[in-house]
Amino acid sequence: MTADCLFCRITRGETDTEFLLDNEMLAVFRDIHPHAPVHLLIVPKKHIRSINDLAAEDEPIVAGMVLAGRAMARRTGIAASGYKLFFNVESGGGQVIFHLHLHLVGGWR
Repeated sequence: MTADCLFCRITRGETDTEFLLDNEMLAVFRDIHPHAPVHLLIVPKKHIRSINDLAAEDEPIVAGMVLAGRAMARRTGIAASGYKLFFNVESGGGQVIFHLHLHLVGGWR
């Protein structure tokens, strides 16, 4: 974790962010600028800058993020109707905060 990284500060509990899930590997919270009725961020506690910076030992983290996304889709009631899970990679791919995170969006009618 890095001291100046927003998502590191959030996952360390240094903000008033409400966690929907918080365990030793990751935290899940609502996006403050949602693009869907349900828009959650799934963020590993280990600071990984982007998909491009993943190492082989990070495989369990990525798998945990995807499984958490599925669990949160079920928990928020959007699993049956459908949802999206996606990573933005680097600034050209829409990444704004350079700490790996997975978006869960859905809930459209």
